[in-house]
Amino acid sequence: MPAQLLVSVSKRHFKHAVDRNRVKRQIREAYRQNKQLLCDAIPETKQVLMALVWLADEHYSTQEVEQRVVKLMQRMVEKL
Repeated sequence: MPAQLLVSVSKRHFKHAVDRNRVKRQIREAYRQNKQLLCDAIPETKQVLMALVWLADEHYSTQEVEQRVVKLMQRMVEKL
């Protein structure tokens, strides 16, 4: 696997596990749908390990989470 993802949502921001799991599910789904952007840019001899830490205290729509994840991935592609 050329790219791997770790998602962390703090208990400090969302007290209930249901809320934390929802955010993690949104991030993982956005990554899954768009990971080809990143995988195409990674050289065959390299591997990328990413950690996304959720710092907001509120929920966002799935579309907004996906836009932000894609934006982060595009920035990473530029750096590669």
